[in-house]
Amino acid sequence: MTEITLPAQLAEIRDDFLELDEKSRLQLLLEFSQELPDLPARYADHEDLLERVIECQSPVYIFVDVVDGAVHLHATAPRESPTTRGFASILAQAIDGLSPEEVLAVPDDFPQMLGLSRIVSPLRLNGMNGMLRRIKRQLTERVAA
Repeated sequence: MTEITLPAQLAEIRDDFLELDEKSRLQLLLEFSQELPDLPARYADHEDLLERVIECQSPVYIFVDVVDGAVHLHATAPRESPTTRGFASILAQAIDGLSPEEVLAVPDDFPQMLGLSRIVSPLRLNGMNGMLRRIKRQLTERVAA
């Protein structure tokens, strides 16, 4: 099996999760939920630019931006949905500043790499996977334009 090399910030987040027991992983996910950056004003005033992640039960919206060759993820997720919000925050922080190529190379099973499959429901994991798929699709569209 080939070892996948993750960009440093994704590998660091993965390692932080895997160093913890399951209860502590959930706590770390909840901590990430408190760190989801607010939308920049240009998106807060134009929510029509954000795409709904329909795989999420909660109303999660994302927008991928590429500025000077660096990827930025903007996301919203309700505070009352901390696991979903936590993963949106993980992705926003983990891919910020990466190149489009680095983001597109993130393994599709990155959510499972965090060791969360036994502490969050399969439905939540599906939502997390949906976020990553939509990020990659939007990024592919932005790069092609």
